Amino acid sequence: MILRDLLRVLGSHRRDGRNLTIDEAHRAFATILSGSESEIQVGAFLIALRWKGVTVEELVGFARAARERAVIPCQGLAGLVTLCPPHEGYDRVPPLEVVSGLIAASAGARVLIISDRCVPPRRGLTAISVLEHLGCGATWDPHEAEDWVVKARFGAVALSGMLPAMLGLRRVRNDIGVRTPLSTVEKLIAPSQSAVVLGAQGGPVLGTAVEVMQRLGHSSGMAIQGLEGGLVPTLRRRTRGIHLDGQHQIPMTIDPADFGMGLSEDAELPMFGPPDEGQGTGDNPQLVRAAGEITRAVLAGDGGPARNSALLAAAIILRTARLVPTFAEGVDLATEALDSGAASAILAHLRELC
Repeated sequence: MILRDLLRVLGSHRRDGRNLTIDEAHRAFATILSGSESEIQVGAFLIALRWKGVTVEELVGFARAARERAVIPCQGLAGLVTLCPPHEGYDRVPPLEVVSGLIAASAGARVLIISDRCVPPRRGLTAISVLEHLGCGATWDPHEAEDWVVKARFGAVALSGMLPAMLGLRRVRNDIGVRTPLSTVEKLIAPSQSAVVLGAQGGPVLGTAVEVMQRLGHSSGMAIQGLEGGLVPTLRRRTRGIHLDGQHQIPMTIDPADFGMGLSEDAELPMFGPPDEGQGTGDNPQLVRAAGEITRAVLAGDGGPARNSALLAAAIILRTARLVPTFAEGVDLATEALDSGAASAILAHLRELC
């Protein structure tokens, strides 16, 4: 019983326990993914970590164990940026990482989105929800995802296809009902050499996220505290983030007013209502359709908040890919690519590949 022993290490009180080492964390997550521990033990372990607070070393150990077991596409592919939004999705805003990724791909980046569908506890709207509505979907086959990225510069893959053991944890996550370190770990399962854009929740977590990326071998990345913990900036205020550039961690803010995109009204994007009792937004076909149509409208040239947010997120991707030195140049390049119809052309190519 590896988790039982490690629960004793964590202790029943902050004063009688300690953090796990990288090796202990690696062993813990490897045994969780193996399915050899009971759901009760797994749930107790996850809650103990949530209560204690997860450390950089623990996240590094968990991520290494997950990467060893996963089939990860696009390893060694030059110019790749991996987008890592929250896999449990969004309750109130559309997943604009899809259109942002298409724009960035049409501007010269290679983009891989790693997502999933209806992941507890939120079971919200995700990139996969939007892509299915647009008629190209994502794939559960990592090799197919790599083929799409090579041929179309854009692809999306379900984490549960890369690492099927994560499906076995869904009932535990649903029963716990609150976010656990699993929500962070799943965003760290990415090609080791790629640049990474990672959505982070509010609070003092940005430094931890970037340090973990660096310890996992990434030389370029950004952690962004965007809408609902995603990687799309807000238009109502500055969005905080940290840019990993080689050995340097650079705090930064994205102010939409700097690009003429700030809003004065309360709402910034089309806002969805709270999900029905017992149902996530990702389970609701009407909300999936609405999110997909917002993405389609941006690609078709409609102006407004969704376009502005998508352009800012695309600029983040382009800067992380080191295709532009500043966000301003990223916004200009993204705007040119979107208005030229190149992003729509990539979507059409994806439909052919699917």
